[in-house]
Amino acid sequence: MPTPSHLNNPHYFDFRAARRVPESHAWPGLDDHPVVDGGGGSSPDDAVPVVDLREPPAAAAARVARAAEQWGAFLLTGHGVAGELLARVEERIACMFALPAADKLRAVRGPGDACGYGSPPISSFFSKYMWSEGYTFSPASLRRDLRKLWPKAGDDYASFCDVMEEFHKEMRALADRLLELFLRALGLTADQVAAVEAERRIAETMTATMHLNWYPRCPDPRRALGLIAHTDSGFFTFVLQSLVPGLQLFRHGPDRWVAVPAVPGAFVVNVGDLFHILTNGRFHSVYHRAVVNRDMDRISLGYFVGPPPQAKVAPLPEAVPPGRAPAYRAVTWPEYMGVRKKAFTTGASALKMVATAAAASDSDNTTVATAAAAVHQPPLVVSS
Repeated sequence: MPTPSHLNNPHYFDFRAARRVPESHAWPGLDDHPVVDGGGGSSPDDAVPVVDLREPPAAAAARVARAAEQWGAFLLTGHGVAGELLARVEERIACMFALPAADKLRAVRGPGDACGYGSPPISSFFSKYMWSEGYTFSPASLRRDLRKLWPKAGDDYASFCDVMEEFHKEMRALADRLLELFLRALGLTADQVAAVEAERRIAETMTATMHLNWYPRCPDPRRALGLIAHTDSGFFTFVLQSLVPGLQLFRHGPDRWVAVPAVPGAFVVNVGDLFHILTNGRFHSVYHRAVVNRDMDRISLGYFVGPPPQAKVAPLPEAVPPGRAPAYRAVTWPEYMGVRKKAFTTGASALKMVATAAAASDSDNTTVATAAAAVHQPPLVVSS
């Protein structure tokens, strides 16, 4: 991986020193589909849905249902996480990515490692590099993981860990609230939600991973890409983005990219593939990407929620229409990641690869038809 940096390290590219986008980072086909304003400026149909948790539960659940069925994503407001905390989180992330390259390289994510510094994990499936840096860690092992960046600990280390632990506590509670709202959005009563939880312990066993992103300003944003189009693999993701927009959602009919507005204090919630499976395709995962711009850096944080590694995820019986077969077979998260790896390398759909034969042969099953439409990947030309 060529680098203009004085550091001759294949894991590091000095974005600040770049005066042009090298071929190693140049992506073809980025303008194959138009980009429209997700704030509703282009069309009300393109306005990214908003769910306000201050609304009555029934009204909020109805909004979640429409957003998850039609978009696979929405803006979440009224969530109760203090704006002052979110500002401190963003400040700490910016300070971390501003560390000297040699410090960050101490924490490089090795082959097979889930946590550490480096390019997005999916970048290994492509011949081009992305215009971004990232850092992934588990909140459960935060202080141990971050000693790789700050081996002597110190004030910066303590401040970073304190803020991220406070943020994790707030987000884990918010994830529980949102899960209950998702289940209500499926049409379950409060008693049915409680019964699902008692039997399957979804909220009790959910795990969390945090991924920090830095998208530096780019000399030619028409050729570079911050993050390739993809779906998230877990249950659902909270995205905290700075007030510099860059997140885009893929929509059909006609095919287009919808630019998500940067709303102060709001989270973007993306439905992931395993939640797509859990809801039998009713709530579909969403293809999204991150673009860069010429004038400003952008920071984002993804708070990923999913099942424990050993848990089998299968469609909830409550989500399968009477007389229909489940649309997907049961998979663990590690098993599904193996399927995703094959899908990335072959251009196939991972969700279609775990669809059940009985459901796939049922041409009248509208749930499967909806799911099949939702998992269509936007075309992207990747040169070898």
